[in-house]
Amino acid sequence: MAGGEVVIETFDSQVLKGNPLKDPTRRDVAIYLPPKYDPRKRYPAAYGIVGYTGTGKSLFGVDPLGEDLKTKLDRLIRTGKMGAMIVPMVDCFTRVGGNQYINSTATGQYDDYLRHEIVPHVESKYRVSRRGIWGKSSGGYGSIVQGMLHPDTWSALADHSGDALFEYCYTTDFPKALAAFREHDGPAKWLQWFWRQPNRRLREMEPVLNTIGMAAHYSPNPKSRELGIDFPFDLETGEWRPEVWARWRRWDPVNMVDRYAPRLRRLPHVYKEFDDTHSDIDYRYDVSLPLLSKALG
Repeated sequence: MAGGEVVIETFDSQVLKGNPLKDPTRRDVAIYLPPKYDPRKRYPAAYGIVGYTGTGKSLFGVDPLGEDLKTKLDRLIRTGKMGAMIVPMVDCFTRVGGNQYINSTATGQYDDYLRHEIVPHVESKYRVSRRGIWGKSSGGYGSIVQGMLHPDTWSALADHSGDALFEYCYTTDFPKALAAFREHDGPAKWLQWFWRQPNRRLREMEPVLNTIGMAAHYSPNPKSRELGIDFPFDLETGEWRPEVWARWRRWDPVNMVDRYAPRLRRLPHVYKEFDDTHSDIDYRYDVSLPLLSKALG
């Protein structure tokens, strides 16, 4: 049986024009079409959003120690474990390292971009029956938050290791970020320095970039001189800023559940735990994508 096809669609966003980070508005959407794709038929679509520092096309890269997404989708469909699906992989990368897939005055209107531009663009070219959303880490966070905020847009979701319980998820990064900010005279200058480096994947850079990125999404402030962002700690003394942290906590899925429980209940769910860590768990898509396909079928 022949495999599916990955089509690259280039889309120029109106929503992202004038975004505060001056990130590109012209972006690629990598769209997986299943084997024997028939343009006369309708297919469920599972929109994929990726983790921090990634982009949509990343998952289609060759992985000699594992399995790239196209090969995985081909195998799951070929073996009958999953029905035929269209899988668009979205690019929401930003200069602060990635995306949480919500609107922010510090990064841009990426919630609007995803739902009001990418979805209509894809579905103007490919016949879609029902749509879902899935991802890992920041992509998992974005998936469950999208499900809470917009259950009329998404009929199903899959959240893999999504950011949650922020007290444990992020706060251990803050001392490392503060030390880096002091060394470079603030977050803005650190970010400029970061983009000048030939190797931007050094482990010691991760907590700093992640802290900037999360603050850009959870506590933007257009009046702040530091990237239009408020941080939950004083940038000089490190003193805790509870009023800023309270803004972060409002975006924590653990706390959002109480506000959005009626919407979540509209989506039948399966909860699974497994014996592994946060990263390098793409093999779990063997479980979740068939479930997503079944929910959308």
